Amino acid sequence: MALLCLAAIPAAAQSPFPVAIGGPYSLTDQFGQTRTQADPDGRAQLVFFGYANCLNICSAALPLMAQVVDDLATDGIAVTPVMITVAPDQDTVETMGAPLAAIHPDFIGLTGDTDALQVAYDAFSVEVEPLFQDPEYGWIYSHGSFLHLLDGDGDTLTLLPPVLDVTQAAQIARSYLAPQG
Repeated sequence: MALLCLAAIPAAAQSPFPVAIGGPYSLTDQFGQTRTQADPDGRAQLVFFGYANCLNICSAALPLMAQVVDDLATDGIAVTPVMITVAPDQDTVETMGAPLAAIHPDFIGLTGDTDALQVAYDAFSVEVEPLFQDPEYGWIYSHGSFLHLLDGDGDTLTLLPPVLDVTQAAQIARSYLAPQG
């Protein structure tokens, strides 16, 4: 039934994905460099909206992304794991690099000011809502949970729910990224 609902939504002109998800943004990575939706090396990307020190869904989604990236690499398919913060007060250029590197050395964390982040949230239809403030970890947010598979140009190929296991998620990604023929 969900596919019927999705089919009724018009596709974005720039996206091969049949639903208008994705688009341009300009944010800052953990190295202080500007990054857009297009990977600078032309690699595919797995993009997740979360935060580096999240104890909830992010703690499952971020390691899943790392495992999928490593699984695809065994077939020579290069994919960059990217997290766009939903907690810019907690994920700064200075604070998000170490926790992401602990998950995977290629992880890119993106942050920015409120307006720049909102552009990315709107492009990917991600709603971010602060739920409560934890005395030890700061704000806890409700946010999107899908992994967005993008091609090297930043066009959305598909969405992966974080409840898939590594084998399933990698198989789906591989079907979009493996050379045809």
